[in-house]
Amino acid sequence: MTESRFWLLRDARAAHKQGAEAIARRQRGRLADTVSFARAHSPYYREHYRNLPERVTDPTLLPVTSKAELMPRFDEWVTDPDVTLAAVRAFVEDPALIGEKFLGRYTVSTTSGTTGTPGIFLVDQRVLAVTAAVGARTLSSWLTAIDVARIVARGGRIAMVIATGGHFASATAAAALRKNRLRRTRIGVFGVHTPMPDLVEALNAFRPAILAPYASVGALLASEQQAGRLHIDPALVVLSAEGLPVGEYSRIATAFGAKVRHSYAANECPFLSQSCQHGWLHVDSDWAILEPVDADHQPVPPGQRSHTALLTNLANRSQPILRYDLGDAVLLRPDPCPCGDPLPAIQVQGRTADLLTFPTRGGDPVTIAPLAISLAIERLPGVELFQIVHTAPTSLSIRLQSTPGADPELVW
Repeated sequence: MTESRFWLLRDARAAHKQGAEAIARRQRGRLADTVSFARAHSPYYREHYRNLPERVTDPTLLPVTSKAELMPRFDEWVTDPDVTLAAVRAFVEDPALIGEKFLGRYTVSTTSGTTGTPGIFLVDQRVLAVTAAVGARTLSSWLTAIDVARIVARGGRIAMVIATGGHFASATAAAALRKNRLRRTRIGVFGVHTPMPDLVEALNAFRPAILAPYASVGALLASEQQAGRLHIDPALVVLSAEGLPVGEYSRIATAFGAKVRHSYAANECPFLSQSCQHGWLHVDSDWAILEPVDADHQPVPPGQRSHTALLTNLANRSQPILRYDLGDAVLLRPDPCPCGDPLPAIQVQGRTADLLTFPTRGGDPVTIAPLAISLAIERLPGVELFQIVHTAPTSLSIRLQSTPGADPELVW
């Protein structure tokens, strides 16, 4: 069955209204279909699933996978024989192709080595359609009629403060959106490396109705707003990429006089979760499974912090993500969320952004988001893993691991 965008949107809303059992029923059926498709079309999964039952509706029956295991077997992992790692790598090495479709049908995004092996991920039209449907459901839960009226009154302009210059998920999404002439004037893309005075000036001129920065950048922009240098009036601020200390969300909301929400997602599943007004992240479990587990990949009970989390993406048929070790520690809420959302509620541990503050000769400190440095390193060829440590007031220590075959001296 090929689901239309309208059907997906209607089904997403229906599942939400019908409650937890309806969501679980969809999850079981979609898991069985995804496993069946992966087994039939991916040589990797055909090998790994050869001893499994014909129909699988319980994710714990599946072996655990990881980026470190899957990337070396990329050509066997994907289900489209026209897709090869060599061809995709050649595609992402060309910045002129950001926002273009690989083979005319796949959006491609890359991840860095900050949390492990670098990854390359394909997003097909089905994933995009599910992302749009779940996103529309999220917006309907976030926004009141008054919020919508405020957004419309401000021209519906969206300011995305993101990493640019690479095939990052946010950059490719922004580039694709801006290809639509009707959207181009309403979507502003501002690079995270833009010096703060220039960024403030550009945002003041753009006057966004929705501000969508990385969380750490959002915290910096809130400080600029409080200082009176930035004076924008968004109706909604949507934060992504990192978590912030709890008090920061209310500070940002006060600074902008806006509703603040955040999301937790990954290249492997762009529609994974979104926050509610109580600050909990609700997993879109009709289309994704997130299992909190211990170091031995055994289930962790609700209310207890996990060692990691296993992700299953029920929309992606081109590059199946099944019981995939994300490496993030999560805590599953043991009781219903007071917001009334039937989707499971989690908190993510360990993705908190630590802003970097440096003294200056003039006495005024300068604060920057860590992404400004990490994204610069990610662009360098030959870097597999890296770590940045703020060792002294004016010093950073950078540790690098080169990719196999790279000249370590050249990488440095």
